[in-house]
Order: sequence, then C-alpha cells, then structure tokens
Amino acid sequence: MKISRNWLQTYFDKPLPDAETIADAYTFHAFEIEEAAGDMMDVKVLPNRAADCLSHLGLAKELSAILDLPIKEHSPRELPAEFPTTDKLLVTIEDPKKCVRYMGALVRGAKVGPSPAWLKEALEAVGQRSINNIVDATNYVMLNIGQPLHAFDAGKLAQKNGAYAIKVRGAREGEKITTLSGEEYALVPNIQLITDANADAPVALAGIKGGKSAEVDEHTTDLIIESANFDGTTTRRAAQALKLFTDASLRFQNRPSPGLVFPGMRNVLALIQDIAGGEVTGVVDEYPAPASAPAPVSVSLEKINGVLGSNFSREEVENVFKRLALPYMVVNDAFAVTPPFERTDITIPEDLVEEVGRIIGYDKVPATELPPLAGAPDQARFRGIERMKDQLVEQGFIEISTQSFAKKGDIVLANPLDKNMPALRTNLDENMNVALARAKLNAPLVLAPNQKPKLFEIGTVFTKDGEHLEVKTSEPVPGLSEIHDEPDYVPKRYELGSYKTFSAYPFVARDVAFWAPAGTEASAVEEIIRANAGELLVRLDQFDRFEKEGRVSYAFRLVFQSMERTLTDEEVNGVMERVYETLKKAGFEVR
Repeated sequence: MKISRNWLQTYFDKPLPDAETIADAYTFHAFEIEEAAGDMMDVKVLPNRAADCLSHLGLAKELSAILDLPIKEHSPRELPAEFPTTDKLLVTIEDPKKCVRYMGALVRGAKVGPSPAWLKEALEAVGQRSINNIVDATNYVMLNIGQPLHAFDAGKLAQKNGAYAIKVRGAREGEKITTLSGEEYALVPNIQLITDANADAPVALAGIKGGKSAEVDEHTTDLIIESANFDGTTTRRAAQALKLFTDASLRFQNRPSPGLVFPGMRNVLALIQDIAGGEVTGVVDEYPAPASAPAPVSVSLEKINGVLGSNFSREEVENVFKRLALPYMVVNDAFAVTPPFERTDITIPEDLVEEVGRIIGYDKVPATELPPLAGAPDQARFRGIERMKDQLVEQGFIEISTQSFAKKGDIVLANPLDKNMPALRTNLDENMNVALARAKLNAPLVLAPNQKPKLFEIGTVFTKDGEHLEVKTSEPVPGLSEIHDEPDYVPKRYELGSYKTFSAYPFVARDVAFWAPAGTEASAVEEIIRANAGELLVRLDQFDRFEKEGRVSYAFRLVFQSMERTLTDEEVNGVMERVYETLKKAGFEVR
C-alpha cells in the first residue's frame, strides 16, 4: 500500500522522524518497504494484517507502537455516535453470507465540485487521481481507515412511493454492467451486485467497482452513500473472473471487520458535509447476523519466553500490549488480551507471542546454539541415491528435476497451484517427456547434430498404495537397478565449469557441406569458419565426414545467437554468404 509520511504525521503531535527511519522501523518490526521516494512509501502489507493495515490509521498505530510515540485521535470533526433513520431508503440483502453488512445513507443537497487543495494533495501523494469532492471523500476515507465506500447519484435511481431501494443480490445469467471506467462486463450468477431494486437494474459490482448508470457527476445533488462488508472469498473470485482488481476488492478479499462499516460511514458523511455541504436525511444499517465481540486470547509469560527463547519481564510484555493498544488483564499469571475489532489476526496465543517479539525486536532475543543431535544421522538411503546418480552421470546422462504435479493421478489436490495440473504424479514419464521435448528444442545449443539428449530423474511418485522413489531415463540403461541403501558409499565430487549467462533470444542454426582436398584437417576448416562467422557464432559442430575419389567431404552445423536481440534471416544469411565465399577461395567446393 502506498502511504504518505505527511498523512501519517496527522496522527501524531510530535514530529515523525525522516522517511528512512520510518522505513527501517516498519522493515524491522512489521512490514517490508518496497519503495520509498520523498513523502511516499510503498508498504508490503502481508495478508494476515491486511484487514487493519491497508490504511493510514492502521499503519500509524503500528508506527506508534514501534517508535513508542503516542497517537492522537483523528477525525474531520466531532462525529455522531448514531444516525437518524429513514423510510426513504430501503436495503435488502439476498445472501447474508456474501454481504455481511450494508449501511446506506441518503444525503440531499450536496454540491459536487473540485476537492479542496489539501484533499487533492493527500490523494495525489499516494498515486490517486482527484475526480470530484464526493468521490475523493470516499477514496480518502478508504485510504485513511481501510473501509471501502461508494457514492451513487440518487437522482439516477428509481423511486417507488417516494423511496429508493437498494438490493444486494447475485447476478443473473446474461446480465451485463458497464463500470465507471466504461468497460462492459458479462456476468455470471456467483458475482454479487448492488442493484436499484425499484428498477431491478445493477448499479455496481459489489465490493469491486461502481457502475456508470449511477455515476456521481457535476449535476448530482442527492447521494446514496454505501459502506458495506462483503465476503472476501466471493469478492476475490468475482474479481478474478472479471479480471478486475481494485483497491476495494483488495481490501474485501482480506476480510476487514464488519465493525469498520460504521466508522467508515460516519467519517465519510462528516467529510462530505464539510467539503460539499448537504443534509444527511437518514441512514439504514442492514446487519442480519452481527458479529460477536472478539474472544479474549490468553498467553503466559512462560509461553512467550519459551517460544521466543527470550527472558522478557512481565513489565516489558505489558508495555508491548499498551503500545499496541491491546486491552488486557492478568489472570493466573497469564495475559488475557481482548483484541480490538479490527485486529482479526489475533486468535491464538502464538499471535500474541509474535506481537511481543516483533515490537521489542527479534534482535533482542539472545542467540542460542542448537542442542547437538543425538547419535549420527542415517544417510544410507541418501548415499544410495547419490550412487545411482553418479552411475548415470558417468554414462553421459543429465539429471533433471520436475514438479510433482500432473494432469491426472490417484491423489487430487484440494487447492492446486496450477488448475491444469491438479493431481500428484503417479510416475515420472509424463514430466520427463515434456522436459525431453523442451530439451530437443534447444539441443543445437548444447548438443552436436544427431546427438540425443540423455536425461534422468530420481523423484517421488504418489500412488493410492503410498509414495515411493522411482528412477526414470527417454532411453534404456543396461544394469540399471533399484535404489538400495548404501551406508558406505562416498558420493563423487564434480568440478563445475564457469557460469555463462544464457540468452533470452532465439538461436538460428545453419548447415554447410563441402568437398575439400584429401588430407584437409577438420581443425583447419573450423578455424576458417570461426574467423568468418563473427561474434554471433555460439556453437560449431562437425556432424559428417567421408572420403571419396581422392577428396574428403565435411559437414558442419553453425548456431548463431545474440544476447541483445532476435536475429533476422537476412542477417544470418549474410554471415553464411561470407563463410561460403571464404571456403570457395580456400579451394573448397561448397555443396
């Protein structure tokens, strides 16, 4: 997430240190900084903390705890503890599991226009484009506290009996929507929509992006503001299906707390009234199954020090919980911590251990040598595998290592990394054949003409009867046997040649055959070819020789490749013409 140092400063009375110090503080205690440029930092927020730290507020709280700087309350103005209700806006949720909570506010008489300078500058500092004061307000609050929001032009929605109606439902087969950016999307039933229920028409992709039909523009005066909580899995699948990823979908797929919906609505309404005027005539809060308060999580000082290998005192641990604003009680020598609603990542004792370790600093944990292993490790199996590898290498084979996944198999994975290879392999043949096919494509770079690549693999296969090691070679090897334990075998050591970077560009192969006078040595011909083929020649192999009627026939393969570009046929043909002419001048008859 891109954050602004100046934005963070609004949460603190004391001046913050420079950006480099802040970046180091995050890196060593919380999150990696992927980029830092002037006022802006790009923080790599990990999934377990995305629910609360994809926001300036969450990251300000982290910085407060790390630097032990008190944080101040921050809001646009004094905010209401509750809202007036209204019968002019109705909200219904088709599936409460896919939309946990939906708040809708009706605002009348707002004036849409450019945002004030401070708001534009805040958004632009983190790479956001200013659109208008209403849209900017929703984006600002999302980036500020982490709650995605959306504004609809109420004047573009239908009314029935003087009331607007919002319904959250699944898309129907064949339905379409045009988003704010102008792209049209065909929808499928597992995608959730925000709809104008009176017109039964979609106005937004739930948790992802708003629709063009209810866009806020310079003519808008009445608004419906949305602050909601959508199911993370449903949102992520919809974004993937549509290939439409937004700041909102990123936050919802990481499951922010439904408790964030109310402060999100409260903050955005206050900001809109400050910069666009208007009257909040009423708010609807549809929350079918309110989440229960977070359960306390307990951990003892002995557990904390036992896991970390530390010797922290009770006072040091209490100080961490205070700095993180984690309410706690000490019960029977254990800390019973009640996480705030936004800290959805704290559920087990080890989560509290991690909080203590990272805030105090893992560098404060003393280094301790691991205890020695009892007895000597049994390496008989390993030595047996190495003996088999050495035997195959000595016979000219090259070892490969392929992935353990396959298109079909006895064991199918519940969550495969690659949907095209959802099973565990039952043999090595399939992946070996793929590797062999790829090797043949590049053979001219590493093998002489007509030389076949000799590959082998020793790997685990997974069948319904269990898993076991298997040896596989694209040709038979006499005397190849099963792998046996070899307790006394000493694996061989091989000298590695110098490393050479490979080219990302394709190679071009050309053959040349010619007659030469009897007694002409192949080395002399190679010298002529290399001298005239230039720097693009990367490999030269003789693949044929025979004598007839007092002459000798040679055939060579030339392989050309550039480290900088793709070679053209014209370029390579020019080089070959130079080679042909030189061979002819040397008295050879090019065939």
